[in-house]
Amino acid sequence: MKRKEFLQGLGMIGVGSLMATPLFKSGRKLVPNPLPPNCALIPTETAGPFPLDLTANGDFFRQDVREDRAGVQLNLKLKVTGAENCEPMPNVRVNIWHCDKDGLYSGYSQSNNQGQAGLTYLRGYQMTDANGEVEFITIFPGWYNGRICHIHFQCYVSSVYAAISQLTFPLDAKNAIYAANPAVYTKGADPLSFNSDNIFADGYAYQLATLTENTETGGYDAYLEVTIQGSGVTGLAELEPETGGLFKLGQNFPNPYRGTATIPFLLNDKAEVQLELFNLEGKKIATIRQGQLLAGEHQITLDMEQLGLPGGNYVYQLQATSSQGVFRQCKMMTAEQ
Repeated sequence: MKRKEFLQGLGMIGVGSLMATPLFKSGRKLVPNPLPPNCALIPTETAGPFPLDLTANGDFFRQDVREDRAGVQLNLKLKVTGAENCEPMPNVRVNIWHCDKDGLYSGYSQSNNQGQAGLTYLRGYQMTDANGEVEFITIFPGWYNGRICHIHFQCYVSSVYAAISQLTFPLDAKNAIYAANPAVYTKGADPLSFNSDNIFADGYAYQLATLTENTETGGYDAYLEVTIQGSGVTGLAELEPETGGLFKLGQNFPNPYRGTATIPFLLNDKAEVQLELFNLEGKKIATIRQGQLLAGEHQITLDMEQLGLPGGNYVYQLQATSSQGVFRQCKMMTAEQ
């Protein structure tokens, strides 16, 4: 199984999982938790001057996006909910990208961003779990002329719909981080206000992430709830064409699971079937071969103890091979905490 074939399981997008042990630790919250009232849609924003298509490179499927970048550790959690029913949306790919402490972006080299072509730092993607959540380990971003400190993100539900936006942080809390780490953030305080930023000047209430000190890492935890079009629990993922009409993959049950989980699927024609499990690093850790199955409803039960695997969050991928071709689809299975 090539890594690219794994990525194709979500229709030209990568998949990732969350750590079974949460990154977020108790600490002093610097601002109230700004949950959007009535599940208000996240404002749509530009992808900015430095986006990259991550889908062709499986290395971007990762939780820790720091690479060699210096900066205060930031554990970022995003929760994706559907506007139609305010419920969590699982199996949504979430991309993030942002500048480093000096205001530079990886992947580009131009007059205001020199020497960064071919680099990949501070970019990555994951897939939301049963709670609609993803977590990333990154650094607190710096800033650059004309833009306030911010992080770009994209919620890719399917080829039918994706939401692109940006998040930012409370001014005083953000500048306090810069002031407390002058050897790292040598440019000092961010001089812009929300009103002077060309993105957030028209509003930022739904894009203002919380900041909480993390007593274990010495850094901070950030959190934002993101509401996008669609209905929680299912979203629009069923519109994806990657199965070629050969099968429909269901969500494991129970979800979250403890010890064992059952994965349902429907074959519309006979096919050779196998199920693969991937860990949070994108490494395949198990393959369960079912052989040739007839059309109809089927189930595969996973016993993590028999598989020799610890309880945790995993991505499962169903592969079906028939005269029509080879088709794959992935979903996230979430461990009970």
